[in-house]
Amino acid sequence: MQKSKQIINNINIDEKIPIIVGCSAGPDSMALLHFLKNNTNNKIICCHINHNVREQSKLEEQYLKNYCEKESIIFESTKIKEYKEKNFENEARKKRYKFYEKNLKKYHSKYLFLAHHGDDLIETILMKIGRGSNLEGYAGIKEISQKNNYYIIRPFLKYTKKDLLEYNKKNKIKYFIDNSNKNQTYTRNRYRQNILPFLKKEDPNIHKKYITYSKTLIEYLNYINDEISSNYDKVINDNTIEIEKFKKLHPFLQKNILYKLLTNYYQNESNIIKKENVDSILRQINSLKPNSTINLPKNIISKKKYDTVTILEEKKEEKSNYKILLKDYNEIENIVIEKINNTDKDGNDICRINTKDIKLPLYIRNKKDGDYIYQKGINGRKKVKEIFIENKVPISLRKNYPLLVDSDDKILWIPNLKKSKFNKQKKEFCDIILRYCEKGGKK
Repeated sequence: MQKSKQIINNINIDEKIPIIVGCSAGPDSMALLHFLKNNTNNKIICCHINHNVREQSKLEEQYLKNYCEKESIIFESTKIKEYKEKNFENEARKKRYKFYEKNLKKYHSKYLFLAHHGDDLIETILMKIGRGSNLEGYAGIKEISQKNNYYIIRPFLKYTKKDLLEYNKKNKIKYFIDNSNKNQTYTRNRYRQNILPFLKKEDPNIHKKYITYSKTLIEYLNYINDEISSNYDKVINDNTIEIEKFKKLHPFLQKNILYKLLTNYYQNESNIIKKENVDSILRQINSLKPNSTINLPKNIISKKKYDTVTILEEKKEEKSNYKILLKDYNEIENIVIEKINNTDKDGNDICRINTKDIKLPLYIRNKKDGDYIYQKGINGRKKVKEIFIENKVPISLRKNYPLLVDSDDKILWIPNLKKSKFNKQKKEFCDIILRYCEKGGKK
């Protein structure tokens, strides 16, 4: 592990400052904990997160606690009680870093050590390419990076999983295997099991090529960041973009300034920001429409008002407020969707909702690629595109056709065309009734 020692020496760690080590009790992090115990003089704080999704987690936590007591390592642990987001991997990552930062503050540390290795680097780069990212994202994982007021240090990036397993075997280090790493529901596991073996078969040292690739991109990134910084304040003030000044910049700088704006707004949660978010803001800026609003992750919107575009948090509606909001919506001329008190009608131009079945507030938005609806009275779902085709909706109207969705983005109603399973019949209880009609038309 000579390369890892060199990394630690290069940043000249203050031996008086404790170091925080993220440890799951798996082979990688147990190797890291052992390595640091034997190669640094710093006080070590082992931080363990029990994700509470496997029965084995209890055994791992207890073993690690006993190991730390034996090795005179401070042990800190936390148990996650529940997950609320659809993306488990992303939410688990955020909770881990929140716990790490809590202990960094508690022990007055500025060093966080993580056990990412060369195989992780390959997977991360490929996932970023597949998902779409910016230059920093495509560079993958850095050996040393700064976040807020601390450093993240990954001394094993020049080694592979195989190297770490051999290190554990040589030093008789016990570790646990997380069987969920075989679950191909998770994106990283699919890359790990299907793509990584092929690359390693082509070249057993492929991770070294990816390290070179990563470092090359980081060199370019450092140069570009200087350019971004020198132009950022000229076109953006308090999360507001001055459109005319922004348009004068090179397109490459435009994209990367938007990435920086979003990264700052989301407080460095780079996994949230995707290429399509940046592209949608660019389209909004270049659109001839003077006013528009588009959705961004986590209840954030991009709002255009004549000569400016502002990134801001969308105001939440109270449960009792049934106002229908517009989200990324271009109107079809002469179409009206209105709330009414009652009606005897029950056709596709009428929508009845029980708010206990959905999540308020409601929104009207336009069609997006891949949209589907769970139809009323039929098991399964159907693509909105197919419904448009079956009902012979002109292609010119499909893009801007209004769709009623709730705050989870479930399609509740395709006005005048199709009802979802969330629609109620006249005899059933509902507390919202909506009607679709044309301006000036018969109601």
